[in-house]
Amino acid sequence: MTIELSKEARQEAIASLQKYFKENMEEEIGNLAAGALLGFILEEIGPCLYNKGVADAQERMLMRISELDSEVFEPEFQYWRKLDRQRSGRK
Repeated sequence: MTIELSKEARQEAIASLQKYFKENMEEEIGNLAAGALLGFILEEIGPCLYNKGVADAQERMLMRISELDSEVFEPEFQYWRKLDRQRSGRK
């Protein structure tokens, strides 16, 4: 699966890479080189991050599903028990 960024996000990511290089690498990187580096990062490292996000979401959903029975559980066959309690409370 190819990870795609919106045009705006891609432009911001390229600008961020350029700023990072300027401030931390003590050299500048051009727009074309930053775009190529971003493409490499998205293709090479992006899937690791994507898969981690999917795994985290799946784990969270499984936790919620495992709690489902306790959150929405209703005891069965309660009509007569409730009626008996009501009758015994009236006496």
